[in-house]
Amino acid sequence: HLRTGDEGLIPWNFVAEEKSVESEDWFFGKISRKEAEKLLLLEENARGTFLVRDSEHNPHGYSLSVKDWEEARGYHVKHYKIKPLDNGGYYIATSHTFPTLPALVVAYTKNALGLCHVLARPCPKPRPQIWDLSPDMRDQWEIDRSEVQLIRKLGHGNFGEVWYGKWRNNIEVAVKTLRQGTMSTQAFLQEAAIMKKFRHDRLVALYAVCSKEEPVYIVQEYMNKGSLLELLRNTDGKLLQFGDLIYIAAQVASGMAYLELKQLIHRDLAARNVLIGDNNIAKICDFGLARVIEDDEYCPRQGSRFPVKWTAPEAIVYGRFSIKSDVWSFGILLMELFTYGQVPYPGMHGRDVIEQVERGYRMPKPTAHFLPDPIYRLMLQCWDADPDKRPTFEFLNHYFEDFTITSELPYKEILD
Repeated sequence: HLRTGDEGLIPWNFVAEEKSVESEDWFFGKISRKEAEKLLLLEENARGTFLVRDSEHNPHGYSLSVKDWEEARGYHVKHYKIKPLDNGGYYIATSHTFPTLPALVVAYTKNALGLCHVLARPCPKPRPQIWDLSPDMRDQWEIDRSEVQLIRKLGHGNFGEVWYGKWRNNIEVAVKTLRQGTMSTQAFLQEAAIMKKFRHDRLVALYAVCSKEEPVYIVQEYMNKGSLLELLRNTDGKLLQFGDLIYIAAQVASGMAYLELKQLIHRDLAARNVLIGDNNIAKICDFGLARVIEDDEYCPRQGSRFPVKWTAPEAIVYGRFSIKSDVWSFGILLMELFTYGQVPYPGMHGRDVIEQVERGYRMPKPTAHFLPDPIYRLMLQCWDADPDKRPTFEFLNHYFEDFTITSELPYKEILD
């Protein structure tokens, strides 16, 4: 370490090349506009806190996001486009051009030059994602159960218990245990192998397994706020504002768009299977029913259990699961989200739901909770009887990423 002189192994995403843009405290790389706003609006950040991120629209440009305050609006974030020059420099306003990105940032820390506020200090960076407990466990991920300390029981999963614990008394983990006789060890390890293979910021990371004796453990990333369903129903959930719900929807859609790209069906997408961490970071978990597919749809063996109220009709009646049946489930998850954890199809039992949905019934727009018409129409599209007419997760991700709650222009311009 350049400052401390410490030596040792750390994850690759904890470091950047010295003197590169990536090594700058203010550079956040490929994060979305909504993620930038979430970080900057944290209470500890003062007016003028800023970050620079990759442009979502120009592969050669960047975006500057700055925390501002106005009496009428309170704290909010303003965004500015940083455009590339043909000669390799950068500018926000054509009257002030700079040879490099760091030079531009330095200039605006000294003088606002038309910005809403002088750039005061870089936004603190969240801790990078850890994918492996140690470097030698990237491919070899069987660990000794004596290294895993079970501290507090968090709840029950489909096939066993879920515990909060620590690995080597150091790293916080969640541990899923397999109850004997509920599922074969081979099937449980198949679930683990799938989780280990797929890596995305919106999927819960699998760290390791203990499979040499009963009960089998799956050791995975710990999310300190529990499931989305638990959060929505407790007192903290009642503090979630509409913008927070949109942010969570965008994150879930992002994770599912990755699974869509990788041809993985989740088959149990619901608020109970989304975990929440600090700053309302959302990650998809519980791949207990997931299967990798080569074809567009996967017909499961008889005997599999699935949650009727979240499952698409073609999956219930014919056993045809596809990424489009996951889209149906996402629509149900949206209803859970915007009703703060209300049970879908309230007052109806599973068989009633199957019969009514087959006849064309769809949950009505809730009257006791705020839900804009465009989002309800999107939910109805997710519940189209024809799977091919349902939107893709790629579309759903962009929809919620771009969903604007105010009429403010997306980017501010500095007048020359």
